[in-house]
Amino acid sequence: MIHQYKLGGYNVVLDVCSGAVHVVDEVAYDIIGLFEEHTQEEILAAMKEKYGNREDITEADLKECYAQVVALKEAGKLFAPDTFEPMAGQLREKTAGVVKALCLHVAHTCNLNCSYCFASQGKYHGERAVMSFEVGKRALDFLVENSGSRRNLEVDFFGGEPLMNFQVVKDLVAYARSIEKEKHKNFRFTLTTNGLQIDDDVIDFANRECSNVVLSLDGRKEIHDRFRVDYAGNGSWDRIVPKFQKLVEAREGKNYYMRGTFTHANPDFLKDIQQMLDLGFTELSMEPVVCAPGDPSELTEEDLPIVMEQYEKLAELMLERDKAGEPFTFYHYMIDLTGGPCIYKRISGCGSGTEYMAVTPWGDLYPCHQFVGDEKFLLGNIWDGVTNTAIQSEFAACNVYAHPECRDCWARLYCSGGCAANAYHSTGSVTGVYEYGCKLFRKRMECAIMVAIHRALGE
Repeated sequence: MIHQYKLGGYNVVLDVCSGAVHVVDEVAYDIIGLFEEHTQEEILAAMKEKYGNREDITEADLKECYAQVVALKEAGKLFAPDTFEPMAGQLREKTAGVVKALCLHVAHTCNLNCSYCFASQGKYHGERAVMSFEVGKRALDFLVENSGSRRNLEVDFFGGEPLMNFQVVKDLVAYARSIEKEKHKNFRFTLTTNGLQIDDDVIDFANRECSNVVLSLDGRKEIHDRFRVDYAGNGSWDRIVPKFQKLVEAREGKNYYMRGTFTHANPDFLKDIQQMLDLGFTELSMEPVVCAPGDPSELTEEDLPIVMEQYEKLAELMLERDKAGEPFTFYHYMIDLTGGPCIYKRISGCGSGTEYMAVTPWGDLYPCHQFVGDEKFLLGNIWDGVTNTAIQSEFAACNVYAHPECRDCWARLYCSGGCAANAYHSTGSVTGVYEYGCKLFRKRMECAIMVAIHRALGE
């Protein structure tokens, strides 16, 4: 399978299964488009008809171009067959029972009252709660005990708002550091915060202990304050931006992400990204909202062309800033055309429910943070381990080939079948397909590949 598109002045041909990316001229682009369903004679005749009046393109040129396409196919760089399906599930089989990461819900409470919050304002459809040190300690022990020979382990402090339980966060990190050498492990911590309680103590801690910090900011003040309000209805933009700037400066502009959410209120999210840049932030992520159908924040079909255009304009802005010596990172455009994840990871997905799990304040295990509170997805707990093996098996079987709709999608080896939570919330099945999200993902990948091409060519 191939995927062809034109963007940024490039004629791009992606060979889906080999991963080869070709930048070609118009003739090669047209020949490749006809190659699989037409004979050589038919293709050359069509090319003569289209380019016959061009003095710079001879019949010999057309034949040579056709021969080059044939050579690329024979080299496995065009029209490569999909031989990966037999591998589906093998990575999960090899790593069965091995947990590499936990999302610790240290606070099921929040000091903001965001209307679009998937976590029900931090309560996850339950009671407000904070994690005790004892539960957190047991969670870390559970991770160590179930990590096998894996040395590097990842822990994300999450909420609600984790800084509402900051002392426990600090105590848990101290405990993890105390056992690293003995257990032959290396803990990598991430903190996700809305910023209201950031102070010098938080900044010092984050710089010392957290490999990454995720900061929630929706961009423009009027957009941010429309949703991200406190319980008195007051916006939070003015209070958090200076704190974010101080934290990022202290981290020397590295190892953080400014994470925004765009909704039906701002499908023109490039304005929000520009606002983040104007504030001095350069490590950016802007995510489409995930909410219940019919929610006022839900992105609509009318929003779709606007969002698609925003992604293209974002790519153009990145290249303009590169040229001006002011580059920035956009999370969804991070792609390595020369390598990237191994094929096993590409087809097996994120590992939710198997190698990655979320832990509630009272120690229950869920496949990931987006399933917390839905009892049918309760996997077990940190004392007894996974006892709901049927649900875990369902997640273990989530791979790109478990989605019939993915078989004909050119982007399948980039998304690995997509997000199980998004699929479930839109279709009722973890092996369903969130088609709206798929459309956005494919556009992001086209833009990401174009940006990578431009940078690789040094243009």
